[in-house]
Amino acid sequence: MKELLENIIKGIVKNPELVNIVEYKNDAEVVFEIHVDPQDVGQIIGKDGRTIKSINTLLTAAKKDENTKFLLKVIR
Repeated sequence: MKELLENIIKGIVKNPELVNIVEYKNDAEVVFEIHVDPQDVGQIIGKDGRTIKSINTLLTAAKKDENTKFLLKVIR
């Protein structure tokens, strides 16, 4: 999942070399901290959060375990 998320994010941002994703588990959730250049934060979140919601939907569709939930945190 981390690789899929990384490929999606790198395709969106202007500075893909600065993308760093940290993955950890928090109870039943898998948390992804997405570290990007401050200029790219708006690109990832999108207007009214549409882009980040769409990315979350893609990850949910690709997951193997139905009980797993994803939390995406965009860090500047």
